[in-house]
Amino acid sequence: MSESTVAVHRMAILGAESSGKSLLAEALARRYQSVWVPEYLREFVDTHQRVPTEAEQILIARTQVERELALFAEAKDWLFCDTSPLMTALYSRHYFGRVDTELEALEKQHHYDFIVVTAPDFPWTPDGLQRESPAVRQQIHEQLLDLLDEREIPFLMVTGSLPDRVEQVDFALSFLLS
Repeated sequence: MSESTVAVHRMAILGAESSGKSLLAEALARRYQSVWVPEYLREFVDTHQRVPTEAEQILIARTQVERELALFAEAKDWLFCDTSPLMTALYSRHYFGRVDTELEALEKQHHYDFIVVTAPDFPWTPDGLQRESPAVRQQIHEQLLDLLDEREIPFLMVTGSLPDRVEQVDFALSFLLS
């Protein structure tokens, strides 16, 4: 690799519903003059006017990964990914009690250079289709933390306002990249 070539790193921004993932991904893309990958699930729900079935969970995860790959070439230093197959699998376990084998394989093979978890300290906002309740948001948050700990996946938990969260990521990346 030449000195002028800079590797692009992928950052997964994970968290429960209505915890500010999309806002943070977009803000970080602006801050680092790069691009972000919006959450495909949101588009699916808006387009179909319903939540996905168990059989459609793999479609959600595959499409998310395909969009990451498509935007990777446009990224500068960092590609900010609003969610990952890990979250699709976590929600599948929560709502359907299981994860299909293809989704489980995708969840485990897809790796990121840095993981950020958004705390559920943003005001919860119902959207009529996708978001269930503040109680479910808290359950998903706890399940996510347990899963990351169980798999020994390091992550940065961000809290507070959007500017606070961007500052927390900036601070962590300043050490990571030095």
